[in-house]
Amino acid sequence: MLKLRDLRAYYDTPKGTVKAVDGVTFDIRENEILGIAGESGCGKSTLLKVLYDYVQPPLRIVSGEYQAEMSTNGNQPKILGPGEVRKHWWDYISYIPQGSMSVLNPVVRIEKQFFDAVGKNQDIQNKNVIRERVAGYLKELELPVEVLKSYPHQLSGGMKQRVLVALGTFLHPQIVLADEPTTALDVVVQKGILMMLTEVQARMKNTLVMVSHDMGVHYQITNRMAIMYAGKLVELGPTEAIFNKPLHPYTQLLIEALPKVGDRRQREGISGRPPSLLNPPDGCRFAARCPQVMDVCRTKEPQLVEIEPDHYVACHLY
Repeated sequence: MLKLRDLRAYYDTPKGTVKAVDGVTFDIRENEILGIAGESGCGKSTLLKVLYDYVQPPLRIVSGEYQAEMSTNGNQPKILGPGEVRKHWWDYISYIPQGSMSVLNPVVRIEKQFFDAVGKNQDIQNKNVIRERVAGYLKELELPVEVLKSYPHQLSGGMKQRVLVALGTFLHPQIVLADEPTTALDVVVQKGILMMLTEVQARMKNTLVMVSHDMGVHYQITNRMAIMYAGKLVELGPTEAIFNKPLHPYTQLLIEALPKVGDRRQREGISGRPPSLLNPPDGCRFAARCPQVMDVCRTKEPQLVEIEPDHYVACHLY
């Protein structure tokens, strides 16, 4: 449904050019849950902005191909490029951001925020029709209809995040992009949000792209995973294969850092820090932190290759 080929998206800053997404190639498929994982600052959220066609200065697409395939009513799929995807926000592709309090308008009731988004998109003038449809959808998601009369500050963090999920999926989009939807929520509320997202995806049979630095979240709900490091895609494959047989040393360290029930050994983080994306090093960007580094890693950039069926890695070990 979405195709990226050697995509490069950079930020222009007073200090120089930040290579946030630097040569990323992969496909996003129909009716799948794809997880994008990696440390903070690796380019996950920037990649999501590109997928959503929300590219505004200082962010720009420098090179590469970005193409979206939109299903139409029994006709040939419509191919969309950069600048065209944004014309189909909400009905073809929607975005669930992190930080619900900074997204919802604090002085506008939830109902009005649904009207502004849905009515404009569907060109529905009758607010009673919108109200009935929204109320019915909230009931499907087991949300109290009373939240429509509430202001955002009257709702808990978990409830606000559920409202964002409802707002982002109301028009049954073909693709839903979720950027850290469980950030700053306790584990019980996190589980509720994740269950809500997976149930909506299963019902609509659409595609869900989930960005999170939490590998445990990906393990619970995703079908495939893309591991990013310093603007690069370093591993891509089925979630089960990623966890049972991680190929890239970075992926291995991420999984080893996860706490496990019954295992009381002290967990260790990854030593060192990611390189600056203003001036990334030659060769593999993980070389300075990699426990299996070789001389070639410091001079030659590894290419993403298929090692096992549908399992790709960018590492000189392979």
